[in-house]
Amino acid sequence: MIRLDAATVMLQWAVGGMAFTWFTTRRREVGLGYGWLMRGVFVVMAVAAVGLGVRFNPDPVRDLAAVGVAFGCAFALVVSIVRRSAGVSGQRADHDRRSERVAAMTGIERSSNSPVRSDGREFPPALDLVPVGIGVVGLIAAGVDAAVDAHVVVSVLRVLVGAAFLGAITDAMLLGHWYLVQPGLPRRLLNELVAAVMWLWPAQVAVMLLPPGMLSVFTGSIDDGWGGTLGWLWAVCAGTTLVLLFVTRAALRERQYSAVMAATGLLYLAILTAFGTDLVARAVLSG
Repeated sequence: MIRLDAATVMLQWAVGGMAFTWFTTRRREVGLGYGWLMRGVFVVMAVAAVGLGVRFNPDPVRDLAAVGVAFGCAFALVVSIVRRSAGVSGQRADHDRRSERVAAMTGIERSSNSPVRSDGREFPPALDLVPVGIGVVGLIAAGVDAAVDAHVVVSVLRVLVGAAFLGAITDAMLLGHWYLVQPGLPRRLLNELVAAVMWLWPAQVAVMLLPPGMLSVFTGSIDDGWGGTLGWLWAVCAGTTLVLLFVTRAALRERQYSAVMAATGLLYLAILTAFGTDLVARAVLSG
């Protein structure tokens, strides 16, 4: 019904990850290093998509788009480094609010460890959307190329929704780690990413159930080669992912700082089951 190849998966991961990098950094509250980390990770994935595509299953539009995504991520990274002296406006504002609150409570002025201040221009978060726009074109082409018979729309939907789903859960896990670097970061940002994954989960499951899809595996119309075992494995992955997301959200309601680390650990598990939700289904349906 569809064809699964590693180059498309890597491009999905890079495009979805950059989309949700913008989703988080658009508020200008996360430190510059987080953006550097994300762009560095996803430029590597985009380069891997190029290499895998050229080597194993060439698709000119997808592979050219992957090159564009790699250059777009790299360009955004360079611009962010060049403009690092401007700092991050939201982070500075949060620092000032905290300093004023401490001064009001204790009478002690906090003047050290203040975020860098400069009159220069900050990094524009919208620059992270450039590789996303380029990558979407490549993902649509990959979805069309992967389709068999007349199921082009279903194939494209699976590729695009999968990109958003994998990108959101990956960024949530990495953002959870960033709280070790920036402990005062509002939990709202991580909560927003977890909520985004929860909104995407029904769409991810739905596109895999669209005919011909996983329902056909359960009914026996499509043979997974394991007597239906892979179909149930997919169902367990999907259900477990949702449960982990609910538990993560519950953990983030706790006031202790350790709750953020607990949530990050849960997201470690969720990213594994989320990949199973996407890749197990596509592997079965590509057989």
